[in-house]
Amino acid sequence: MERKIVLDIHTHTIASGHAYGTIREMAYAASSRGLKGIGFTEHAPGIPGTCDSFYFCNLRVIPREIFGVKIFHGSEINVLNDGSLSLEEKRINQIDYGIVGIHVQCYEDQGIAKNTQNLISCMKHPRVHFVSHPDDDNTPLDYNHLVLAAKQYQVALEVNNSSLIKKDKRLNCYDNYKKMLKLCMQTRTNIFVGSDAHDPSGVGEFKLALELLTEVNFDEDLIINNDVDKFTEFINFDTDKVSQ
Repeated sequence: MERKIVLDIHTHTIASGHAYGTIREMAYAASSRGLKGIGFTEHAPGIPGTCDSFYFCNLRVIPREIFGVKIFHGSEINVLNDGSLSLEEKRINQIDYGIVGIHVQCYEDQGIAKNTQNLISCMKHPRVHFVSHPDDDNTPLDYNHLVLAAKQYQVALEVNNSSLIKKDKRLNCYDNYKKMLKLCMQTRTNIFVGSDAHDPSGVGEFKLALELLTEVNFDEDLIINNDVDKFTEFINFDTDKVSQ
């Protein structure tokens, strides 16, 4: 069975400070690779060199379709050591969706129980719909608790293709994903497949993630970004939401 992802909803442009494509370069790459949509999820404050939170206040000026590709606006928001989010409420309310994730640039490992507690605390926010790369034992997680919380709060967990490319740096990420995916199938918890592209060349690159999903025979119905309508329903998409 051929698996197909039609939206790349975890990408970064030059606004994130350590990424190298513009919005239009990234959208063109998405179009050239047959994607129906792309989501720009610039890093929230806390990551060195990223944009100020003010960046998210004027997203309404960007067309909702570029090169035939639907455009969505999110932010990859940092989990902080007190279990709070690194983007203020008024900016979270100006994006289509939030992705929350632990980044070692602004988070100090507190052990498996506290790391999981902090991440789940951030998942409770109603505008947070996704968790980015929950795969690295440098900041270990309790996958039983994480998956049950994702189910409870209707948050989808990422299988991050970039993590699998650099799995020598993401400690035990492959085995962690296999464990997580098994639990997701048991509990009927949603996931999404992300490229985490930081350059146009990475847009729509899902090869390793899709191979892993095939290996574990993962259920297509649980993947959020293999259908545009499924994705927009999941995030309660409102075209008038951005930068109101």
